[in-house]
Amino acid sequence: MDAPESPRQLLAQSISAGHRLIGQILLSEDYCLRHVDDAGRDDLEISTDPITAREIARYDEKGNYRPLKSAPNLRRGWLIQAGSMEGLEIALEFFYPSALGLWFSSIKDTLQPTPLRETLERQTGMYRVTQLLRDDQARELIHCHCNSAQGCLRSLLWEIAPGVPINSLPRDQLSLAKVGDDRIPLICREACNLLVAAARPIAKGNLPKKEES
Repeated sequence: MDAPESPRQLLAQSISAGHRLIGQILLSEDYCLRHVDDAGRDDLEISTDPITAREIARYDEKGNYRPLKSAPNLRRGWLIQAGSMEGLEIALEFFYPSALGLWFSSIKDTLQPTPLRETLERQTGMYRVTQLLRDDQARELIHCHCNSAQGCLRSLLWEIAPGVPINSLPRDQLSLAKVGDDRIPLICREACNLLVAAARPIAKGNLPKKEES
């Protein structure tokens, strides 16, 4: 396989090679997307507009808003006939923002994960207190919010700090080494805003009592 020159070309090559599963989405060579658990169904709601993915990704089965698009709660019952590789790429960007770009960077060996400490050190205002988060608290927070069973489907490639591993998630979620032959990886290169927000009340508990507010 020739070295891809763009995320779109990488996607096309991968689908042709049989890598057709990304997160909870199954892709096909005829530019269709569906929930992986809907494979084989013939009663799906069909759309030919890839932008439909934006609404599908917005709410779960119960109609609840999905603030994290890579959470394992994508609703079922739909089929998008994107019509082209461009349409497929557009739909995937709504389902899993930046996924193709991060994967392309990984293939090109230009991906630079950001340690959690560096992310927290950039915080200002009400989130500056997150810099007080202890390593053990960080590991527990990551275990609760980032595990693929109920939190996030992405593979975390960052550490708490250089040389300070996470080790509170399954090992196969902390690298791309065990991504299956049929899968396109979902990569997390740094802690998201949702994780930083969840860290704030925990870190506030580490303030000296007179500074709590």
